Formats: sequence, C-alpha cells, structure tokens
Amino acid sequence: ATLVVTDATSDEDLMAIGAALAGARLVTGGSGIALGLAQNLDVAGPGVAVPRRTAPGPGVVLAGSCSGMTRRQIEHHRAAHPVIEIDVPAVMAGTLTPEAVARQLLALVAQAPLAFSSGSPEQVARMQAEYGREAVAARLDGFFGDLARALVAAGVTRLVVAGGETSGAVVSALAPGALEVGAEIDPGVPVLRAASGLALALKSGNFGAEDFLARALDGMEDRP
Repeated sequence: ATLVVTDATSDEDLMAIGAALAGARLVTGGSGIALGLAQNLDVAGPGVAVPRRTAPGPGVVLAGSCSGMTRRQIEHHRAAHPVIEIDVPAVMAGTLTPEAVARQLLALVAQAPLAFSSGSPEQVARMQAEYGREAVAARLDGFFGDLARALVAAGVTRLVVAGGETSGAVVSALAPGALEVGAEIDPGVPVLRAASGLALALKSGNFGAEDFLARALDGMEDRP
C-alpha cells in the first residue's frame, strides 16, 4: 500500500502498529505512536542500562495542558503538595506577572509546588470566546516561558512541564542547548539533562500515570 491510516484504542494496538512499521520510510501521527515505534530502535543494545539524568536542588511543576489526564494529575499532586492556580483573565489583563507566580512557588519550593493554568473544557471555551484562541495560547506560552526563566534564575534545578505547547514554550525560553536523555519515568517521557545541570521532564497532556508529577520530580533528584 502507498498510504495506510491506522487508529488505536489501547497500548496493545500501539505496540502492534509500531511493530508493523519497522522499516517504514515515513511515519507521522500523534505522540502516542512513539510507544510502539521505540521497540524498533534498539540503539543501546540489549542489556544496556540507560543512565539516570539527575540534578541536585529544588524542583517545581508547571502545567499548561488542559487534558483530562493532566487535570487528574494536578488533583493527585494537590493531595500532598501545594498547588497554585494561575488566573488566566489576570494574565490576559497583565495584572498577574510571571515574577509574582515565581515568588509564590519559590516560597514553597521545599514542598514540590505546582502552578497550573489547566481548566475544564468549559472554562477553556469561555476564555477562548472572550479573548480569542490564538491570543490565549500565545499569552500563556509566553507567561510559562518567562516563569520558567525566573525559576531557573532563582536556583530551581528540576522542572516538570505538562503540556506539549507549554513544554515547547519553556524549552524555547530556557534555550538549554543539547539535552542528554536519561531513563524513562513513564512510557514516552524520559528525564532530560542540560549541560548547565538543569533536569527536565516534558510531557504531552495525556502522558503519564496519575502520580506522574511527584514521581518525575523524585526521579530527577540527585541522591546518594
């Protein structure tokens, strides 16, 4: 066949699709397809352990994704860690700054705090109707990028970022250069480390189990 379109309803489907695509010249699709494709890329060789990529110092979670799984992960994190909701209308009005949120997070940094703009589909629809889809996305991406820069400048060395666009905005703002890939935290989400020593975990909205956020921070911590 010249062109084949597939879909999946389970991880088992993704594994089967990945195996069928071994040797394919061109593959495109949602990020979940990486789960099945990885089995075709035995780069390290069998039995070779992937090193952990850790960093000493404080860690913070930033969440911009509005996916159902990210919202569940935020609620799970809230049970044991401080959580700060970013007021999107205040961001759009310019009355809430990244520096103000950074100060709140840094005051709680010993407790693995989280800041999020994630909302329900109804809340997202209201914001987009009021301000415009592109305007909201651009303002929040810039906000998270500036927030990440402020946190790293203040000494944060471990960042977990939830949301594909949010992750892209954070990495663009931090400009860390080459990133070393470490062990997986959950399927498709490895620990990354920059030459500066900053450790990152970047995930699309629906990736990771409900307890992913705290486990990601813990997995990036440099311990004896």
